[in-house]
Amino acid sequence: MSGMQLRGRQAQRGMSFWSLLVVLAVIAFFAIVGVKVIPLYLNQLKVTKAVHGVADELTVDPANIDPYTLQNALQRRWDIEDVQDLSPKEVKLVRTENGPKLAYDYEARVRLFYNIYVVVDFKDQVSFRKEAD
Repeated sequence: MSGMQLRGRQAQRGMSFWSLLVVLAVIAFFAIVGVKVIPLYLNQLKVTKAVHGVADELTVDPANIDPYTLQNALQRRWDIEDVQDLSPKEVKLVRTENGPKLAYDYEARVRLFYNIYVVVDFKDQVSFRKEAD
């Protein structure tokens, strides 16, 4: 009877050293990925805020907007927000059936380790604010 009790206690001992090491390695890997990728998403929030701000702030008719005026407005916001990975020239004025929109599509990449990168693709189309008649 004591042999059966001993065997039951050994089976319920918990994780082995190697199992614990594997679990910690997986946690560490995802922590490293999170630390590397979070700044990409924070930068995307800055881009979104800047593009929406410019679309809301422009008072001229979006159908007749000058690309130079658009790039200057974006560059001012880029300088304030310290936006990375995207230049104002890459934000395009596109004509859609619902009216003109500001559109961007870019990839942000960060080195994970050695020659392994994490690549995140961001794209959006932002409508101009409708003026009250």
